[in-house]
Amino acid sequence: MTELVLARHGETDYNRHGRWQGHLDIPLNEAGRRQAAALAEALRGERLDAVFTSDLARARHTAAVVADRLGLQLEVDARLRERRFGAWEGLSSAEIARLHPIDWERWQRGDGHGPPDAERYEAVRERVRAAVLVIGQRYPTGGVLLVGHGGPLRVIRGLAQGVEPLATRESIRPLGNCEVARCRVRDGVFATVD
Repeated sequence: MTELVLARHGETDYNRHGRWQGHLDIPLNEAGRRQAAALAEALRGERLDAVFTSDLARARHTAAVVADRLGLQLEVDARLRERRFGAWEGLSSAEIARLHPIDWERWQRGDGHGPPDAERYEAVRERVRAAVLVIGQRYPTGGVLLVGHGGPLRVIRGLAQGVEPLATRESIRPLGNCEVARCRVRDGVFATVD
């Protein structure tokens, strides 16, 4: 069974100012770099065989700090990217509500996917699931740190808890910057850590 340690990337200026990032490649800010160093220190005693990360800078840089300090191989997989939010990327929630009121209203009610050009929940779930299954096959009895983004990490936790993709946003609390959660995968089956 593969033990997955899930960690969200460190803080960016967009996180700090409440801007939607999606596929925008925003770097860590100073607080995010400190968080990455603290995450590496917190994981120092863990049994980890590898570190996997999204290709976006905020996750990749967080993961690189941890991998370097723990002497682990860093592997980048674009399937672990944040969900693409299309027209909402770079905007604050207030700006989205003003510029895209109908889509925002549906999003707030929990029955929308965001703007029409956003990536569908099901597509995110399938690409993230596929990436994690490959990781599980490569490290069937190991521990793996997966550094990612709020949306994909919720997907993984939702798979472990048996939550449907559209319901994930409502029922799975997002991780804070450099916060950790754990789950397992074995033979394609996701499970929570007891």
